[in-house]
Amino acid sequence: MEPICQADVQALLDREAIRDCLFHYCRGIDRADEALLRSTYWDDAQDCHGAYRGSADGFIAQAIPRLRRGGRGVHQVSNILIELHGSVAAVESSFLALQVGAAQPRLETFLAGRYVDRFEKRAGEWRVADRTVVYDWIEERERPELADDDAALFGARQPTGQRGAADPVYALLRQVRGPLRG
Repeated sequence: MEPICQADVQALLDREAIRDCLFHYCRGIDRADEALLRSTYWDDAQDCHGAYRGSADGFIAQAIPRLRRGGRGVHQVSNILIELHGSVAAVESSFLALQVGAAQPRLETFLAGRYVDRFEKRAGEWRVADRTVVYDWIEERERPELADDDAALFGARQPTGQRGAADPVYALLRQVRGPLRG
């Protein structure tokens, strides 16, 4: 058996940090958690996100108010391929997203695509430095039942996901982090 190489261990740690950042991005979008979303991008990051092309700060500034108006969304990432090159990584992540916006509560949008990201490690932390969202599939359909209230739509399947601090995950985080780390 070959001895464990420190470089191999560091590569594993780097890959896990990149995956964690991607998962935080998904929670940040789905829960409209601005602070969490911002923590996934470097301050000087760029984002090409559908019709939006510009700074990540600009993307977040236009997305968060829209997300907080309501609606529902869920993002899943998979097939995360990470190619490390020192403090830079080329990362391709497949995503599936299902969204219903507040402005059109009966219109369901299914998106499948890939985040094509340049991650950079700065001061020991990995974040997105440049993102291009590649859309491989988009499907929209009318769903009249989506405009109903939660009780009619979800019935006994409670609690339901929420935008913001009302989502059950934040109660869990407050519980395990304790009162000082909230």
